[in-house]
Amino acid sequence: MNGFVNFCFCRVRCANLGSHSEPCQCLLSLMNSNYISEKFAKALPYDRYVLTGTPEQQRRWTDVYNAANLTRDQLQVTSGFSRQMKVLILSGIWCGDCVQQCPLLVRIAESRADLIELRLLDRDVHRDLTEQVRINAGDRVPVALFLAEDFELCSAFGDRTLSRYRALARAQLGASCPIGIAPPPADELAATLQDWLNEFERIQLMLRLSARLRKKYGD
Repeated sequence: MNGFVNFCFCRVRCANLGSHSEPCQCLLSLMNSNYISEKFAKALPYDRYVLTGTPEQQRRWTDVYNAANLTRDQLQVTSGFSRQMKVLILSGIWCGDCVQQCPLLVRIAESRADLIELRLLDRDVHRDLTEQVRINAGDRVPVALFLAEDFELCSAFGDRTLSRYRALARAQLGASCPIGIAPPPADELAATLQDWLNEFERIQLMLRLSARLRKKYGD
């Protein structure tokens, strides 16, 4: 949220839908560390989140979770992580893209449970947050908010990784579609897992090189 806006987008938080000569204070209060911390406190750990689904939905999530495993090389990457971080995922238990991707993030977080805390929120319950992370004018999920230890926002990543989009493009548009589609990966699940791991690693490097955190920890 850089710069001033002259229209209130926070319809969930206030009733002022007109124009503003000054920045809307309720908008400016959103997406700061206090707001995100409150949302994180209301979010569910993975196991409890999955239990909010129907038996069939739970089965689908569990199948993907069981199929996803980090390789030795990927575990080597996460072993080098050093900063505490939090991941807040806006999701839908019914959502196919969430089924195919959220368990992968969970597997990555579990590999460094000493550093990474991951929780999930329902998109339709937390509309105030959903409206702030819309993608291409749509309420797409999953959207993962990568956060520093003190809930400062580092990145919002979603709704599909490159490997996931490539697979969908091949299925819906055909392999000959002239948009530069790369050859299909041998294992879409493994490729998507790698995509997400790349973002975890990027945020870890961001936090490791952060001037304020290096000052805090003297490293």
